[in-house]
Amino acid sequence: MTLAEEIKQRLQVFEPTLLELSDQSELHKGHAGNGGGGHFTLTIKSSHFSGKSHIIRHRLIYAQLADLMTKQIHALSIQARSPDEL
Repeated sequence: MTLAEEIKQRLQVFEPTLLELSDQSELHKGHAGNGGGGHFTLTIKSSHFSGKSHIIRHRLIYAQLADLMTKQIHALSIQARSPDEL
């Protein structure tokens, strides 16, 4: 299983109606401070985010990926929305 597949699988806990994950790692090759982890952009839409602040949404996502964030994921850009948001 690739890292992107692992991330998508873990985020299924949120029962997303939209889940787009883009691996941007090639754009950041040689980036200072990057110890080899990947760079990803995530867009996710889920009813689990309804009524929650952006900070709480991000914390929920990071909790699902916590052990990956130490070495395998260097950077993660997140757009987490509830179904009623564009």
